[in-house]
Formats: sequence, structure tokens, C-alpha cells
Amino acid sequence: MDEIVRVIAKDAPIKAMAITGTALVERARQIHDAWPVATAALGRLLMAASMMGDMLKEEKGSVTLRVRGGGPLGTLTAVSDSEGNVRGYVQNPAVDVPRKAHAKLDVGAAVGSDGELTVIKDMGMKEPYVGSVQLVGGEIAEDIAAYYVESEQIPTACALGVLIAPDQSVQVAGGYLIQLMPGADEAVISAVERGIAQVGAVTAALDRGDDALELLRQGLSDFELEILETAPVEYRCYCSRERVSRALISMGRDELEKLIAEQHGAELTCQFCDRVYQFTEEELQSLLDEATEK
Repeated sequence: MDEIVRVIAKDAPIKAMAITGTALVERARQIHDAWPVATAALGRLLMAASMMGDMLKEEKGSVTLRVRGGGPLGTLTAVSDSEGNVRGYVQNPAVDVPRKAHAKLDVGAAVGSDGELTVIKDMGMKEPYVGSVQLVGGEIAEDIAAYYVESEQIPTACALGVLIAPDQSVQVAGGYLIQLMPGADEAVISAVERGIAQVGAVTAALDRGDDALELLRQGLSDFELEILETAPVEYRCYCSRERVSRALISMGRDELEKLIAEQHGAELTCQFCDRVYQFTEEELQSLLDEATEK
């Protein structure tokens, strides 16, 4: 089961969280029929969004991460609710690029680094918070860390990893965010750096059986941790026929009339879960009548 664990250090100004996301990344791979490098890139973004969404205090809040790096994958999007349940898509899932040394997937080359990471936090206010940073390298984790440093002034270490099995399914996936709060001195910073080095590659740690809490225990081995939350997370789409109907109505009378006259119906596919919604000419006419009444 995928889960998020949130902790604070009792003896230092540190908060941290980790995620195991093997099942949710595999679900995304299946939905989008993604090739390995697309699975790795989207998986990293999904897990980052999940952790950032889980940080929200607003019950109906959401976090959207959008990466446009100019690489062959195109735009990547991930959306999380306030419980860390997440959905997303990649514009071009059938992409392959030459591998790096030791046959490692080159996510940075596939995403590209000539662009930006945009973070949209909808916290139930009139206007959502929108922040963006230039991509550092398109590997996702370092771009998330850069966002926190530049936009929220929070020193952050982030690691995200997706290990692809020989059959192209997701073998393991997970990551962590470690953040230093005001008052962290050089000794604390050095201890965190040592811990991160001790964890090493996230996928290697997960592949040998470590869970989210163990990632944090190793990464913050010099500190006494208090567990704030352990919660399950999953790939979850909120699309419904009602929502799609509202989207059709919002297109306006002219577009609806055009659909009726030219196509005598409509077929819409959810970009997050690939569910197909079909509307007959009569159903579109009913939506048109509703739009006209408004």
C-alpha cells in the first residue's frame, strides 16, 4: 500500500515527509500506456504533488504541478488533493531517449531544462496561489527543491525515484522532502547532509525493502523523530459525467450548437484517467437548453 509519513525532529527545527508510491505510479503508467522514461518523469511529479498536497491544511484544497521543459515529453501535469491522492498526465507518453551511464533513464533529457515548474495551490480563497521557477535540470526533485528555496524561502532537500522493472512495470517508487525551519544552524545542516548521503538512491533503498518511515529514519538518523501522520495515498481521478456535462455547458451555446449540427453527439476523454464519456445528440440538446436558461 502506498503511504505518506510526516515527521518533525524533536531536537531540531526540521520537518520532513516521505512517500512510497509504487502502486500509484504503476496505475499512471497503465492509464497512459507510458514508456519507461515517461513513467519515471510523471511518477516523480505525481509523488512530489502528493507530498505537497498532503501539507495543505484546507480540506478541499489542491496542488497542481506543471512542468514545461521543452523536451520530447512535452508538458507534465500532476494534481493532488489535500490528502495526497493524486492524478496526472504527460503530453507525449510514448517517448524514448538515450540512457545515461549504467543504463539509467535520462529523465532530464526527456523533460528538458529550458522552461519552468509552475506550482498552483488552491486553498479555497478567491484566487489560487501561483508560483513558478526556472527548471534546474528537469530531473524533477531538484526543481521542487529550487521552488521551495526561491518561492517560499524554505531550504529543502528532495529526492524522488522510480525504478522500472524489465517488463516496463514499476518495480518501486518513492521519495522524500526534508525542510529546515528558521533556527537551523550549521551543525543541523551538516547532520542532514550526512543522513541524505547515508540513504543514497531512493530506489535502491526501497528495492531492498525500506518503507517511507525508514527513509526518514535513515535520512535524519542524528535526530529524534516524532511521527505526525501516516496516511494511505492513491492515484485518484475525480472526473464524473456531471463534471463533464458542466464542462460542455461552460463551452457556451455556439460550441454546443456546432457539436449538435456537425457531429450529432460528442465523445470526451478524461486526460487524467482516459475514461470516455459519450453524449447523444438529444443529451447535448438538453445541455444546450440548460445553457440557454442560464
